[in-house]
Amino acid sequence: MGAIGVVFGDIGTSPLYTIREAFAPHYGLVADHDTVLGVLSMIFWSLMLVVTLKYVTIIMRADNDGEGGIIALMSLAQRRLPAGSRSAYVLGLLGILGASLFFGDGVITPAISVLSAVEGLEIVAPQLHDWVVPIALVVLVTLFATQRYGTAKVGRVFGPVMVLWFVVLAVMGIANIAHEPEVLHALNPWWALLFFQEHSVGGVFILGAVILAVTGGEAIYTDMGHFGPRPIRLAWYWFVLPALMINYLGQGALVLENPAAIRNPFYFGVPDWGRVPMIVLATLATVIASQAVITGGFSIARQAMQLGYIPRMKVRHTSSETIGQIYIPAINWMMMVIVIALVLGFRSSSALATAYGVSVSLTMLIDTLLLAVVARALWPQWRRWVLPLCVVFLVVDVAFVTANLAKVLQGGWFPLVLGVVLFTLLRTWRRGRQLLHEDVRSQGIRPDTFIPGLMLAPPLRVPGTAVFLTSDLTIVPQALLHNLKHNKVLHERNVFLTVETLTMPYARDRLKVSAIGDGFHRVQVKFGFMEIPDVPLALMRCSDVAPDLCVDPMETTYFTSRETVVASARRGMALWREQLFALMHRNAAPASGFFRIPGNRLVELGTRVEI
Repeated sequence: MGAIGVVFGDIGTSPLYTIREAFAPHYGLVADHDTVLGVLSMIFWSLMLVVTLKYVTIIMRADNDGEGGIIALMSLAQRRLPAGSRSAYVLGLLGILGASLFFGDGVITPAISVLSAVEGLEIVAPQLHDWVVPIALVVLVTLFATQRYGTAKVGRVFGPVMVLWFVVLAVMGIANIAHEPEVLHALNPWWALLFFQEHSVGGVFILGAVILAVTGGEAIYTDMGHFGPRPIRLAWYWFVLPALMINYLGQGALVLENPAAIRNPFYFGVPDWGRVPMIVLATLATVIASQAVITGGFSIARQAMQLGYIPRMKVRHTSSETIGQIYIPAINWMMMVIVIALVLGFRSSSALATAYGVSVSLTMLIDTLLLAVVARALWPQWRRWVLPLCVVFLVVDVAFVTANLAKVLQGGWFPLVLGVVLFTLLRTWRRGRQLLHEDVRSQGIRPDTFIPGLMLAPPLRVPGTAVFLTSDLTIVPQALLHNLKHNKVLHERNVFLTVETLTMPYARDRLKVSAIGDGFHRVQVKFGFMEIPDVPLALMRCSDVAPDLCVDPMETTYFTSRETVVASARRGMALWREQLFALMHRNAAPASGFFRIPGNRLVELGTRVEI
């Protein structure tokens, strides 16, 4: 029930606009018998090949300790490669590019879904046309404004509402198929082949509309960590897929019976008395679909933060029971601004459909490439049949990408530009952090040289424990050097702390402690990329690993170094990227908040760094 309510919201609302867009004027198709069956056949076999076989059956086996999504798949593919190798670097580029493009198309989902649902008002009362955009904006603003309360309570009704939605889709489809059972022949792939034969090379571009039926396939894999693969597979095979396909066939039957219904075959397939309730149900379903995309954006942002691709941001937990239910204010309001701009800029779901699918088709292509790497490296018993299937998936993905590139000038440029901007930000932050680390390391002092020299003329020792956060345990933290320079004291116990984020979702060995001597210790704390780092809680367990190191929270002071980044044209990145990194670094949330370090136990010491 939970999987039905959350995982399939995006793909489950595609029937609102897919058939209608396939016969949009810019495709130049006539809603005759052969064309309708050809389009339906392409939709059915796309759902079978892309969603059922590729994502639900195969890719969901590539779970990274139970987690899914393109970042998890990227981490899994990199696991068997040497760290820092060119192959690992290229896979990292592909994964982050795919995540950026996925987000670029993801922000279109709330806009196109809610607009397509509210546009049903035009069927009931054409005079309400001018109210469609304002009503859609009210729904969307309300949706984003309530995110801070979390989905724990609202989530309880997601399942029943979406079950009702899919049942109604199936009932509508069966009622319309009964009038034109001829439409069932569309399950034969011959009709899709006949379509391409009749329309030659130009027929490939209709895949730009067909892909609307499979958008959400990547989201199914992304949400795998919330429910596990088995409930998702059962829900898809036996409930969601049949309901969707029956409804698509029903819309096709309606168009065969009445070609004029192609203007909006979803709502024309509903009896007059049921259209207003259907608009309400469709709006609820699209809000749920939008909710899934928004929370998915939060999850991807947290994973990217943990892996060091975006600056740290404030993360709030909205549930005491489920760690995955989080709220990131900066991401929420950024998405809201983009979605509102899309609604005001495109003003209809048909216009948005021309922008939809470009980025997601590229993401699906990247998923196939990463799947081939995972199958070759990690699945020796299955790669003999998975790798040939990857070739088939690659051909399908390339066809979808080719078809969607034709939509770039009509609006498809937007998700591409947004994806490229996000990719640039992510890669700039990652590279900037590397340059910052290299600069600090080049000016650092090794502990095995520093500590013996310090003990020749030891400073005043004060009671308690000092924890110095550093990204490199092989050098003395800058915060310690500044503390000695200005305060001229040394604590009784001193900890050089490094927090490491793993490429697996959850860390198995949390702590590693080693004594340096004279009251100094090196401590490594490890977190998985799906975990929320809580450094004070982790350090309280140091005595379990090293009995001579007891970290009492009330006697511990944390020291961090706050760098002021200065761009330089001499080395590193291009000057504009360095200036961009300096701006991002200046506005990033401090590590103390991200690692849950209490503010009343924290001392920050500034330093100037040129990259």
